[in-house]
Amino acid sequence: QEQVVESGGGLVQPGGSLRLSCAASGRTLSTYVMAWFRQAPGKEREFVAGINWTGGTTKYANSVKGRFTISRDNAKNTLYLQMNSLKPEDTAVYYCAADRDRRTVVGTTLLEYDYWGQGTQVTVSS
Repeated sequence: QEQVVESGGGLVQPGGSLRLSCAASGRTLSTYVMAWFRQAPGKEREFVAGINWTGGTTKYANSVKGRFTISRDNAKNTLYLQMNSLKPEDTAVYYCAADRDRRTVVGTTLLEYDYWGQGTQVTVSS
Protein backbone atom coordinates (compact mmCIF):
# COMPACT_ATOMS: atom_id res chain seq x y z
CA GLN A 1 0.00 0.00 0.00
CA GLU A 2 1.32 3.39 -0.96
CA GLN A 3 1.66 5.92 1.82
CA VAL A 4 3.74 8.77 3.15
CA VAL A 5 4.37 9.03 6.86
CA GLU A 6 5.53 12.12 8.70
CA SER A 7 7.58 11.90 11.89
CA GLY A 8 9.68 14.07 14.17
CA GLY A 9 7.01 16.26 15.67
CA GLY A 10 6.72 16.95 19.38
CA LEU A 11 6.80 19.55 22.13
CA VAL A 12 9.62 22.09 22.05
CA GLN A 13 10.33 25.35 23.86
CA PRO A 14 10.41 28.66 22.02
CA GLY A 15 13.76 29.10 20.33
CA GLY A 16 14.25 25.37 20.00
CA SER A 17 14.61 23.14 16.95
CA LEU A 18 12.93 20.12 15.42
CA ARG A 19 13.54 18.09 12.29
CA LEU A 20 10.54 16.62 10.52
CA SER A 21 10.81 13.69 8.14
CA CYS A 22 8.41 12.37 5.52
CA ALA A 23 9.10 8.85 4.33
CA ALA A 24 7.36 7.18 1.41
CA SER A 25 6.64 3.50 1.07
CA GLY A 26 5.21 1.58 -1.83
CA ARG A 27 5.89 4.46 -4.20
CA THR A 28 8.88 6.56 -5.09
CA LEU A 29 8.48 10.29 -4.60
CA SER A 30 11.91 11.14 -5.91
CA THR A 31 10.62 12.55 -9.21
CA TYR A 32 7.92 14.80 -7.76
CA VAL A 33 7.74 18.30 -6.38
CA MET A 34 7.27 17.97 -2.60
CA ALA A 35 6.14 20.40 0.06
CA TRP A 36 5.31 20.92 3.71
CA PHE A 37 2.04 22.51 4.78
CA ARG A 38 0.72 23.19 8.26
CA GLN A 39 -2.64 23.72 9.90
CA ALA A 40 -3.11 25.44 13.24
CA PRO A 41 -6.33 25.02 15.26
CA GLY A 42 -9.13 27.05 13.75
CA LYS A 43 -7.06 28.09 10.76
CA GLU A 44 -6.76 27.00 7.15
CA ARG A 45 -3.96 24.75 5.99
CA GLU A 46 -1.09 26.87 4.68
CA PHE A 47 2.04 26.41 2.62
CA VAL A 48 5.31 26.29 4.56
CA ALA A 49 8.02 25.18 2.12
CA GLY A 50 8.42 23.35 -1.18
CA ILE A 51 11.21 21.75 -3.19
CA ASN A 52 11.62 20.51 -6.75
CA TRP A 53 12.70 16.99 -7.58
CA THR A 54 16.42 17.69 -7.69
CA GLY A 55 16.44 19.86 -4.58
CA GLY A 56 17.82 22.74 -6.59
CA THR A 57 14.74 24.97 -6.23
CA THR A 58 13.05 25.78 -2.95
CA LYS A 59 10.29 28.13 -1.84
CA TYR A 60 9.33 29.29 1.65
CA ALA A 61 6.48 31.13 3.26
CA ASN A 62 7.60 34.54 4.49
CA SER A 63 6.76 33.54 8.05
CA VAL A 64 9.42 30.78 8.10
CA LYS A 65 12.06 32.17 5.74
CA GLY A 66 15.48 32.13 7.37
CA ARG A 67 14.36 29.74 10.12
CA PHE A 68 13.19 26.61 8.26
CA THR A 69 15.06 24.57 5.65
CA ILE A 70 13.47 22.02 3.35
CA SER A 71 15.58 19.25 1.83
CA ARG A 72 15.23 15.81 0.34
CA ASP A 73 17.20 12.60 -0.01
CA ASN A 74 15.89 10.85 -3.11
CA ALA A 75 17.99 7.76 -2.47
CA LYS A 76 16.13 7.33 0.83
CA ASN A 77 12.80 8.49 -0.63
CA THR A 78 12.55 10.98 2.23
CA LEU A 79 11.68 14.66 2.63
CA TYR A 80 12.89 16.77 5.55
CA LEU A 81 12.03 20.05 7.24
CA GLN A 82 14.62 21.49 9.62
CA MET A 83 12.91 24.00 11.90
CA ASN A 84 15.04 26.36 13.98
CA SER A 85 14.21 29.34 16.21
CA LEU A 86 10.72 27.97 16.71
CA LYS A 87 7.97 30.31 17.86
CA PRO A 88 4.61 29.59 19.54
CA GLU A 89 2.89 30.61 16.31
CA ASP A 90 4.60 27.68 14.56
CA THR A 91 2.36 25.34 16.56
CA ALA A 92 0.36 23.26 14.08
CA VAL A 93 -0.07 19.88 12.48
CA TYR A 94 2.54 19.61 9.73
CA TYR A 95 1.76 17.67 6.54
CA CYS A 96 3.98 16.58 3.70
CA ALA A 97 2.50 16.57 0.22
CA ALA A 98 3.47 15.56 -3.31
CA ASP A 99 2.60 17.17 -6.62
CA ARG A 100 2.64 14.11 -8.85
CA ASP A 101 2.05 16.17 -11.99
CA ARG A 102 5.22 18.22 -11.83
CA ARG A 103 8.95 17.86 -11.27
CA THR A 104 10.29 21.40 -11.46
CA VAL A 105 7.68 24.08 -10.71
CA VAL A 106 7.08 24.43 -6.97
CA GLY A 107 3.50 25.40 -6.23
CA THR A 108 2.30 27.06 -3.04
CA THR A 109 -1.41 26.26 -3.02
CA LEU A 110 -3.26 23.25 -1.63
CA LEU A 111 -4.90 22.34 -4.93
CA GLU A 112 -1.54 21.81 -6.62
CA TYR A 113 -0.75 18.84 -4.37
CA ASP A 114 -2.60 15.57 -4.69
CA TYR A 115 -0.87 13.16 -2.31
CA TRP A 116 -0.84 13.84 1.42
CA GLY A 117 0.44 12.33 4.62
CA GLN A 118 -1.52 12.12 7.88
CA GLY A 119 0.44 14.86 9.62
CA THR A 120 2.60 15.24 12.71
CA GLN A 121 1.90 17.60 15.61
CA VAL A 122 4.40 20.34 16.45
CA THR A 123 3.79 22.28 19.65
CA VAL A 124 5.99 25.22 20.64
CA SER A 125 5.39 26.19 24.23
CA SER A 126 7.24 26.97 27.43
